[in-house]
Amino acid sequence: MKKETRSLIMYRLERARESLEEANILLERGHGNAFVNRLYYACFYAVSALLLTRGLSSAKHGGVRSLFHQNFVKPGLVSTELGQIYDRLFDNRQKGDYADLVRFDPNEVRDWYDEAREFVEIAGDIVKKELDTH
Repeated sequence: MKKETRSLIMYRLERARESLEEANILLERGHGNAFVNRLYYACFYAVSALLLTRGLSSAKHGGVRSLFHQNFVKPGLVSTELGQIYDRLFDNRQKGDYADLVRFDPNEVRDWYDEAREFVEIAGDIVKKELDTH
């Protein structure tokens, strides 16, 4: 694996962690929709890093989602539950960003933070294993 690819993978993992921090700030201020957006992006960056360990990427969010399921969830490298967390955040980020009259109550989505944090941690662990073998 090229040094540039490794650097990009590590950058995306760092962006995932930063997005989790940003989500916390937004939640504290009562911004539910932006909170959900940052949780999704935390997982998106982590998935992007995972895909890069296999030389995969997509210019579209739906493509990233599909590649993630094909290459990590379906073969059992990532649990179905984690795949479902990603799907829920993907769908709700779409609603919160693009649908009219959608407001996420911070108290109702607060628990999603722990799920996203776990997702990013597990993805990071898999990335490290992948990098150690290449």
